Amino acid sequence: MRDIREKMRDWYLGNKRSLPWREIKDPYRIWVSEIILQQTRIQQGTDYYHHFLEKFPDLESLAAANEDDVLKVWQGLGYYSRARNLHASAKYVIREKDGVFPASYNALLELTGIGPYTAAAVASMAFREPRAVVDGNVHRVLSRLFGIAEIPGLQGASSRIVQVAGDLLDRDDPGTHNQALMELGALVCTSRQPACPSCPLSMHCTALREDRIPELPVRAKSPLRRKRYFHYLVIQEGNCLWMGRRETKDIWKGLYEFPLIETSRNISPVALVRTRAWMDFFGKQNVRPTKVSELFRHILSHQEILARFYRIQSNDPLHPEGYEKVCDRELHRYPVPKLISRYLDRLSD
Repeated sequence: MRDIREKMRDWYLGNKRSLPWREIKDPYRIWVSEIILQQTRIQQGTDYYHHFLEKFPDLESLAAANEDDVLKVWQGLGYYSRARNLHASAKYVIREKDGVFPASYNALLELTGIGPYTAAAVASMAFREPRAVVDGNVHRVLSRLFGIAEIPGLQGASSRIVQVAGDLLDRDDPGTHNQALMELGALVCTSRQPACPSCPLSMHCTALREDRIPELPVRAKSPLRRKRYFHYLVIQEGNCLWMGRRETKDIWKGLYEFPLIETSRNISPVALVRTRAWMDFFGKQNVRPTKVSELFRHILSHQEILARFYRIQSNDPLHPEGYEKVCDRELHRYPVPKLISRYLDRLSD
């Protein structure tokens, strides 16, 4: 194990990427970077990291912000529960912990949205606590290195990968060790076409020696994406649009959207105005769309959204319940899903 640790560390110090959250010990900034990089590529995540810290440079400023401002900064990054959890945890630390950021693995686990991986990453990098991280990159490296055929996602005593990660950990410098292991997975031991000839651990690799690279790591079956059909009603009144905050326990909670009718299948605009949902929304008013957009497709991890936008004009004032009038000069302040942002960009062209 020691030989592996030393080779990996030497490789990392000579080949690591220059990233803004490295070489710092500020737990707040490390925490922000780790949350952003969940489900996000490094290049995109770096831009959001800088933007987020420009707006919320410390725990106090994040805690003092309103949720709309936090979600607006996060707009386009997806998985918005991450932003809400960051915000909730910042308020919790200020309110319940006198503003003192948790300084241990166990204390970090008390924060909303922090699991074993993130707690281990922050604890090891900011506080040098000897905790091993296991993310997708680490799982891939260790499964190949030690020939472990284990489905990703297992934790604790049920996971051989987690046990091996703990055994391999450099307890004197766990932060550097964890980053080295993740970097090796990101740059060398990649999912497709790993660069085995340039890997510092190739002589130790079980999968390479046994010609098992293609079969390791074991891949979990991808869930089927369900299709959802959204029909957005763009009700315009002068230079203003009617929008409402999405409060359901569903995608995009806390973001703003146009009045929405969802159907179980793709239907035509003519069929839409005959639906019960349309009649419930507009009552006896003779309302018809004046313009229908092309189909917008938006892919999420487990869902595919197929959406159209219907421009609505009426001779009678429309005041949809639960929605507010948002005028052009204020629209940029409202956090919206990327799907709606794409439509608004087209609308302004």
